[in-house]
Amino acid sequence: MNENFRDYLKRLEATGDLATIEQPVDIRYVSALVSQAKTALLFKNVIGYDMPLLTGIIGTKERATKSLGCESYHELADLLAKGAANPIAPKIVESGHDRAIVLTGDEVDLFKLPVPVCSVSDGGPTITGGVVIAKDPEFGTNCGIYRFMLKEKTLSGIDIVTPNNLRFFAERALQRGEPLPISISLGVHPSDFMCAAYRAPLGLDELTIMGGLRGAPVELGTCVTSDLPYLADAEIVLEAEILPTGWTWPEGRFGEFTRLMGGLHWNPLVKVKAITMKAKPIYYSLHMPWEVIWLGAPQRYAALRQSLKAASIVVHDINVTVGGCGYWHAIISIKKQPGEGKNALLAALSVMDIKHVTIVDSDIDVFDPVDVEWAVATRVQADKDVVILSNARAKPLDPSLAVMKLGGVPTTAKMGIDATMPEDIPRERFDRIQYAYVKDVNVDDYLAGHADTKRKTVVETDLEALKAEIVKLLTEKPTYYLGVVQAFPDYEFSTVVKALGELHEEEQLWQDEVGRTCLRDSKYAAKPPA
Repeated sequence: MNENFRDYLKRLEATGDLATIEQPVDIRYVSALVSQAKTALLFKNVIGYDMPLLTGIIGTKERATKSLGCESYHELADLLAKGAANPIAPKIVESGHDRAIVLTGDEVDLFKLPVPVCSVSDGGPTITGGVVIAKDPEFGTNCGIYRFMLKEKTLSGIDIVTPNNLRFFAERALQRGEPLPISISLGVHPSDFMCAAYRAPLGLDELTIMGGLRGAPVELGTCVTSDLPYLADAEIVLEAEILPTGWTWPEGRFGEFTRLMGGLHWNPLVKVKAITMKAKPIYYSLHMPWEVIWLGAPQRYAALRQSLKAASIVVHDINVTVGGCGYWHAIISIKKQPGEGKNALLAALSVMDIKHVTIVDSDIDVFDPVDVEWAVATRVQADKDVVILSNARAKPLDPSLAVMKLGGVPTTAKMGIDATMPEDIPRERFDRIQYAYVKDVNVDDYLAGHADTKRKTVVETDLEALKAEIVKLLTEKPTYYLGVVQAFPDYEFSTVVKALGELHEEEQLWQDEVGRTCLRDSKYAAKPPA
């Protein structure tokens, strides 16, 4: 799809997914109100500010799905993968779309933007949901989503503790003793947001993935204070630079996608040199944590499928779980060949910041936690099937990590559980209970009065003839007990049972290795273990 930010808002409004509040609202109440709302909220009259405040536009699974015009949530990952596989280069438009307001020098004032404080323990008003574009002399353009805690009229922090491409660019600029110019596009379409948050390999421009997803080049404007591009459709653009201060300034706390309060981070400073806006801009504040979780998971779906495909794993289904915050946990069902459970684990654990992976067979429903736990309970031997990797790349937002030293880069342990059926165990051990005749009868019929007809009883039956027929059947092949009963549908169950009982008394019956009834002197008869 190729719609803009305002088009998406119109769609939300048309379907009742966006409510507008016209009366004056104190900004300090915004986060509480959106947490209670069943829709996205547009506050038209924020006390003390001259522009409306929008929040919650991708705050549910349904709105996230709708944002890309999909019917199913899992289509989002397919669209993202399609965009990554079919990149389209962006194009520059002369002056962006409706850059009616250009503020530079002393006119720049971040405090005029309606930036809320969301959580009780937040360190200050924090800009969220901006698409950040930066360039490196050697590695080209990079996009990402970062947050900025306001400190002064023209000064903020930027949270780039996590090892990523922007941090790499900033470290290289710091080594040169230079600021790193960035543009921050606020109020953009959710598809742009999702692509910007995708962890693309260094050198792959996320702007081309945006174009691939949209099926058309992303339009870019050019900043007035640098040659950097910005998303031309953005409501507000901040032109800034990451100062060469290093990771030395305190920032935070902030409510994270983990549904927890993050700790105090040490980060660089950002100097804002210009603000450009549409004529009547809308300030969009991404509401934590759900607006990150619901668009974060599809990025991992897409990356997991790509990694598993490269490992020649046939994937049946994937669940990047909500309990894992849409970032850290994946349950993956595969159509397994010998040894592929472990191969799938290694491929999946290499993806982004995935921390824990469970691999199951294709008969397990990855969206049913009871089914997954049952697979772990019945198919796992911990000494063989649990894989632990130490010192892997981590997100510092993981509260279980040890406290880092100033400027440190976090690492984590990753765990994989191979909950597929072991190759060295007989398959019949994993045969599920299957109730007989479930397709032939319906309890509602019996509750409504249905009665079955009687069949041949022992009194009416030549048991010797029936026994001979059973022996003939078992001479041909072993048959489960109920299969023997089903082979003689004209007889009462009790009659066939009596015939089988007499054959057992005569020591003619035995069982094979998987429990089927067979003749005692046949080649199929099970032998006791040595």
